[in-house]
Amino acid sequence: MPATHFNVVVIGAGLSGIGAGYRLQTRCPGMSYVIFEGRAALGGTWDLFRYPGVRSDSDMYTLGYPFRPWRGAKAIADGPSILSYLRETAQEFGIDRHIRFKHRVVAAQWSSRESRWQIEVEAESGVGRYTCDFLYGCTGYYRYDFGYQPTFPGIENYRGTFVHPQHWPENLDYAGKRVVVIGSGATAVTLVPAMSHTAGHVTMLQRSPSYILSLPAHDPFVSLFRQVLPDHVAHRLLRWKNILITLGIFGLSRSAPELTKWVIRYGAKQHLPPGYELDKHFKPRYRPWDQRLCVVPDADLFQAIGAGRVSVVTGQIDRFTESGIRLTSEEELAADIVVSATGLQMLALGAIRLSVDATLIDPANCFIYKGVMLSNVPNFAFCFGYTNASWTLHADLASTYVCRLLNYMQRHRFRTCVPACNTAALDRKPLLDLTSGYVQRAAESLPKQSSKKPWFIRQNYLRDTLTMKLQRMEDGVLQFAGRQRTAEVRVRQPEAETVKPR
Repeated sequence: MPATHFNVVVIGAGLSGIGAGYRLQTRCPGMSYVIFEGRAALGGTWDLFRYPGVRSDSDMYTLGYPFRPWRGAKAIADGPSILSYLRETAQEFGIDRHIRFKHRVVAAQWSSRESRWQIEVEAESGVGRYTCDFLYGCTGYYRYDFGYQPTFPGIENYRGTFVHPQHWPENLDYAGKRVVVIGSGATAVTLVPAMSHTAGHVTMLQRSPSYILSLPAHDPFVSLFRQVLPDHVAHRLLRWKNILITLGIFGLSRSAPELTKWVIRYGAKQHLPPGYELDKHFKPRYRPWDQRLCVVPDADLFQAIGAGRVSVVTGQIDRFTESGIRLTSEEELAADIVVSATGLQMLALGAIRLSVDATLIDPANCFIYKGVMLSNVPNFAFCFGYTNASWTLHADLASTYVCRLLNYMQRHRFRTCVPACNTAALDRKPLLDLTSGYVQRAAESLPKQSSKKPWFIRQNYLRDTLTMKLQRMEDGVLQFAGRQRTAEVRVRQPEAETVKPR
């Protein structure tokens, strides 16, 4: 029985996959597509994480889709509201009808002879086989089955409850309990104030501080814009306002780090009690945006500290005891519940086995082309978001570019496209320019970027918009082949060197 064929296979039905579905059916209406989702529900990250207070650290006017304006009351929205928004979007545009749940793509092999991908999918009914002309990975870069968990000395002696936010127990009762949250990143600063309203007391235990920026949960410009402007105009203005503010904060952090430190410190000081040890607990050793800024809506973390519901302890863990945690300073933290908000595991392309003509592709040896494609891998793209701004800004650009590429190929009757690259001639730089632990742990396993165009990620929405929407397709790097070359895909280097994609 022949394998079912689609023009495009999308992997993942999260924020990126749903956006890809919309772009495909509106910009490439004659092409068939399917979205394979390994889990039982859409939503990706927003369906997976269920810990208290889970929310976005990007505003919803840029995290939301440009084609479906966010109309919620809060600019910094909670996880359940974001998940509802994704479900409603998929249903409104019929994208959900293209999703096949509990279908996990495990392998994809490109055949140069047939100019198509052969896809192996694990489903409840068994292993299914499909083919497609173009493969689009929208898997994000987090490992969904488990998060990062360091080994804590003495953990086997602890008699309380120990949990990781990625696997939050559905009925965990922390009312009146003593809770210690280990970590100082985005997850920790979300969990701590949320749990403090019910717990007896919450302690945030950190090895070192992070930069924490307070932003209004409700954008004050929303009601003003919506009162005087048509809805679509108001949404566009809000979106661009926030894009420019985000770019401004990032640019200031890079060009004037000392000023940025002062601004962030000043903001925290306004919300903390007089005499609080600000430098001890909220003065990081790194520069702003060497790691992602942690955002707290309406200074909720600082407010909880001021109210006495939360304590921050900065120190090193010596070992776990039966009743809590002992630090190297010999201080002991009693805890009925310990939450290990110690980070996530990154995973390249959802751990899918990619191969080209039976040669296995190691993503770690590939370079990223325009932040969308992999060097020497035919008819393949993956969706990647910004680290210094909303994920969706770059994800939507990526999907728009993929559609533009597909239409260009159809118009010129090309069957293959390959970003041609002599990888030995490029300098190797990490894909993500962050010093965060989860990024550093995964740096070697992720694709690389270079200092040479077009093999890097700009992290600049304005410049990427011009590059991905207006720049000509045949740029001397992206190589195309037509029907007469179906036996074997060969690509020409810009320097006239010929290589076979690996």
